[in-house]
Amino acid sequence: MPQRKIIHVDCDCFYAAVEMRDDPSLRDVPLAVGGEGGRGVVTTCNYRARAFGVRSAMPGSEARRLCPGLVTVPPDMGKYRAVSRQVMDILRELTDLVEPLSLDEAFLDVSDVADHKGSGTLMARYLRERIHREVGITVSAGVAPNKFLAKIASDWQKPDGLFVITPDRVQEFVRDLPVEKLFGVGQVTAAKLHALGVKTCGDMQALGADVLLDRFGKQGYRLHEMAHGRDDRPVVVSRIAKSVSVERTFSQDLPDKSACESVMPALVADLNLRLGRKGRSKPIHKLFIKIRYSDFSTHTLERVREHVAEPEVADYQPLLDELVTNTERPVRLLGVGVRFRNDDAPVTQLRLFD
Repeated sequence: MPQRKIIHVDCDCFYAAVEMRDDPSLRDVPLAVGGEGGRGVVTTCNYRARAFGVRSAMPGSEARRLCPGLVTVPPDMGKYRAVSRQVMDILRELTDLVEPLSLDEAFLDVSDVADHKGSGTLMARYLRERIHREVGITVSAGVAPNKFLAKIASDWQKPDGLFVITPDRVQEFVRDLPVEKLFGVGQVTAAKLHALGVKTCGDMQALGADVLLDRFGKQGYRLHEMAHGRDDRPVVVSRIAKSVSVERTFSQDLPDKSACESVMPALVADLNLRLGRKGRSKPIHKLFIKIRYSDFSTHTLERVREHVAEPEVADYQPLLDELVTNTERPVRLLGVGVRFRNDDAPVTQLRLFD
């Protein structure tokens, strides 16, 4: 089987990061999201608060005892979901093989992605830079041959870190890995392993599969596999790709509409490369264009345009003409994309009454 390349992306103190992004006065103080009132519980906190021992799921009263200067804000789940969608959309532009684990983390299988020289390291670097630039938060990433190691790697140099475990370094890496780092090994399992003289994956390898199976049952086999750095679980995609797009944020604003027109050929060419890799067999239903102006106001326009196999610049010109009414307005971001027709959607008759 070809060698997999898996990236695990994990947003750093996600809810707190979004609050600090939106209110710069919160960046230099210990901050907790949640934990307000007498019975509130901390949802997450920034790294300044963590330095005092504040942790997620901690009662707010305990957090304030540890950190008297703690600032708390109420959670805004609608805002966090919107930011999560931004992050996931960026990930899905690189590959359809994205498995979200929560609002703030996901696995990507980039084994067959040719972009960025086919390098998982360069892809992870690109994703981190783009999310920081466009979303305004930092993410840590791990790159490895499987999901288990990629998730450990993303936590290795947090916050705002990138750690890579290449296939030839797997055995060296896991040999000294503490058993507490293994998924599913909590305090109880760790204590049982320590009682057997097992503190690292190297110790577990020496112990052998038979002893692990005897002491831990089915979990013993999984521990044995992880101790050797093995994990055959695939990235599970739960969402069918409904669109493909490309967009560019410019280091200097495009001064006017004519400048936008000059970069359209490169954007459409990139879009067709991506379509060739991911969606050429899917029927196109709509074309759309996205513009973000220098004042950060964002506008999109889409139109039904079927029977287009390979979009051309001329196909997007009418949308650009309709969307850009002020031809002298500077543009910060420009994007083009397609939405697919869903021929597999079930046709159902809605009932008037339950």
